Amino acid sequence: MQNNLPTLEFVLKNYKNFNARATRDALIAYWRHTEKGGKMFWAVAGAMSSAQLGIVLAPAIRNGLIHGMSVTGANLEESLFRLVAHDSYKDFPDYRYFTKEDDTKILDNRMRRVTDTSIPDDVAFRVVEKHIVPVWEKATKEGTRKFWHEYFYDLIQSLDKEAHEGKADECWLLAAAEKNLPIVVPGYEDSTFGNIFASHVKHGDASASIAKSGIEYMGAFYDQYQELSKGEGIGFFQIGGGIAGDFPICVVPSLKYDMEQPAKPWAYFCQISDSTTSYGSYSGATPNEKITWDKLTQDTPMFIVESDATIVAPLILTALLECKANPKEANELIGKYIR
Repeated sequence: MQNNLPTLEFVLKNYKNFNARATRDALIAYWRHTEKGGKMFWAVAGAMSSAQLGIVLAPAIRNGLIHGMSVTGANLEESLFRLVAHDSYKDFPDYRYFTKEDDTKILDNRMRRVTDTSIPDDVAFRVVEKHIVPVWEKATKEGTRKFWHEYFYDLIQSLDKEAHEGKADECWLLAAAEKNLPIVVPGYEDSTFGNIFASHVKHGDASASIAKSGIEYMGAFYDQYQELSKGEGIGFFQIGGGIAGDFPICVVPSLKYDMEQPAKPWAYFCQISDSTTSYGSYSGATPNEKITWDKLTQDTPMFIVESDATIVAPLILTALLECKANPKEANELIGKYIR
């Protein structure tokens, strides 16, 4: 008999305690929430696009398992880089043993290392720059304004397939653009194309005003959250921490206290992180701390997986895709293992 749920069964059978149990429980709660019509919002920090999370993130978006996102400017653009320059990337499995001289050679070869892989400057940055700078210049002349991600949504959908070195079905940015997925990119200035944009503003080729601000992102997100949280509510799935996580999760208290509007609490919370709580970082803050900020409540299902997101997130999403394709079998299998 064909097993349509190999990943789910593996998790249910083997993940019993510690971070394995947290992974299993977060997966089951995610599935139960979305199966009954609830939505899920993802906050993605770290170099997840360069790590090729798009391989599983893109189908999850296309199959309705992700309904909104907050990403860093780097993750946004690096998903595009993977699409246009994938074959030109170079991996360095032995990066831990590199000397300063080794990294200088990588620089001289016009590669930009991200842990064990590297982005080709000429094939990624400069190729995309040729496409997007004229768009900025046109917007400046016409006085039009867009959110940062909208420029990338438009660009990635306008590229000829011949320009793709990577697989389109593994590009999460393309999947999000095709669905016009609600997205926020807080602090987009802190990215390669944020720097490139700043240089063109300084040169006078583009106006800073053509890119809507973070304040405007939050203003738009007020309305998006109210829409997304209708019905069974929307959960929050967070990779890492930082601005990609804190910016969107704050929408609930801001709606309540600043906008003085009723707002549903987040319906679910899961974070994959390796940060230590005692260091005082947002990345390491426990979910309970968020109760004091009115971001979560004592009734919110909460999960912390202290592990590597490049290992855990693909596992969870692959199992969820199996559940989505075989819901009846998935529920029966979960019932077999979870009493």
